[in-house]
Amino acid sequence: MKRIGNFLLRILAKGILWFVGVTLVLVIAFKWIPVPITATMVMDENSITKDWEALENIDSNLAYAVIASEDSKFCSHWGFDPEAIGKAALENAKGGRIRGGSTISQQTAKNVFLWQGGGYFRKALEAWFTFWIEAIWGKERIMEVYLNVAETGIGTYGAEAGAQRYFGHSAARLTPDEASRMAVALPLPKKRLVKNPGGWLAGHGNRIERSIPVVKRDGLAACIYE
Repeated sequence: MKRIGNFLLRILAKGILWFVGVTLVLVIAFKWIPVPITATMVMDENSITKDWEALENIDSNLAYAVIASEDSKFCSHWGFDPEAIGKAALENAKGGRIRGGSTISQQTAKNVFLWQGGGYFRKALEAWFTFWIEAIWGKERIMEVYLNVAETGIGTYGAEAGAQRYFGHSAARLTPDEASRMAVALPLPKKRLVKNPGGWLAGHGNRIERSIPVVKRDGLAACIYE
C-alpha cells in the first residue's frame, strides 16, 4: 500500500508540475503573440470572423466604454474586485438571474484559456490564469487581448471584426456612441443588439456614452493610456 501511495503522489506531483509549466508557457507566449484561437471560437456553431489589431489601432473610446460598462476599477485592482464579487453573491442568493461580478482581467483569462459556463472548477482555473496574466501581461496587454478575443456578435470576435460588421469601418475610428453600443452588448453578444437597440439597452448605452468623459477625466484608464 505504501508503494502505491508513493506512486500516486509522484503522479500527482508530476501532473501539478506539468500543469504549472504548460500554463505559464502559454501565458508568457501570449504576452507577445496574438491569441490565434480560443475554445469559445472552436465551439461556436457559426462560422467565425476575427481580426487581431494592436491596441493602438483600436479607438480609445472602446476601452473607455468597456471600463465604464464592465469594470470601473480595472486600473486599481489586481485582477479581482472583492466588492463586486460580494454584491454578485448577495444578489445570486436572492434568486433570479445569476450575476458574475467578474473583472475584465477575469473575463480575459476565461476567454483566452478556458470555456464559457460556470462551475467551481472553471472558476478556480480562471482565478489561476487571472493571477498570472496580471503579473506577467500587465493592464495594457490585458485590455488589448480582451478587445481582440471578446465575442462581439454572432460568430464575430474582437473589436475590428465587430466594428466592420456593425458600422462598416475600422475600430480605429469608433465614435463614443458606437463604442458604447458595442460595450453594452458584450455580456450577451448573441442576444443584445448593437445597431438600433431599443428599451433598456438603448438607455444603458446612452449612460455608458455619458460615462466615457468621466473615465478619461478621473484617470480610470490611466494604466492603459498615459
